[in-house]
Amino acid sequence: MAMLKKMAVADHKSMAEIIRQSVDVFAKAKFGGGEEQRRRRAMAVAGQFRSGVKDLAASHDSYLTEAFGE
Repeated sequence: MAMLKKMAVADHKSMAEIIRQSVDVFAKAKFGGGEEQRRRRAMAVAGQFRSGVKDLAASHDSYLTEAFGE
């Protein structure tokens, strides 16, 4: 508890705010950083894989229908 008080005083924040921020950092580290991090991860892998299909952009609905068995 003494460490928490020292952190709060040093940052000019309440102990409750330090706890909220700590929980937020922990949750992001454990479960991901939310929408922005997911977007960055998706953009990082975009274009990294090849489907082998030449008309995927034009015929994506047909491929999805086939894949989902409709």
